[in-house]
Amino acid sequence: MIRRIVPDVICDQILQKVTPRDTVRQAARLMREKKIAAVLVMEGERLVGIVTERDMTVRVVAAGLDADTTPVGEMMTADPDTLAPSDTASDALRMMKSRNYRHLPVVDGGTVVGMVSVRDLYAVYNGELEQDLKDRNAYIYGEAYGTA
Repeated sequence: MIRRIVPDVICDQILQKVTPRDTVRQAARLMREKKIAAVLVMEGERLVGIVTERDMTVRVVAAGLDADTTPVGEMMTADPDTLAPSDTASDALRMMKSRNYRHLPVVDGGTVVGMVSVRDLYAVYNGELEQDLKDRNAYIYGEAYGTA
């Protein structure tokens, strides 16, 4: 079965976003509050970047910058690669693996509609594998098997 990013992997997400002028501390607090590992960086309705926990660790903490004064715009990944809602889960996994990403914004005609994480994708595949195992067990060990 082909799984599309929308609606098979993500649907009805509430977008979590900051502006390039917000501080890294503000972004980190939002991420903590929402229990997420990445936020979109938006100028109005336009996607300009993405910030992840890894970005904060490498570009702010390890670099000795002050999270209270460093604007997100100075440390974000600008103009990030994106997925379309019609892209497949396997397309997303390939892109994440080849480019070492864990999060990708999903954009439909210039409008951000969500963010997909590697965890979201693995949850889809894990669910498919579990169902496949159940189906195989039912076939092999099912009550109707071998009865006339």
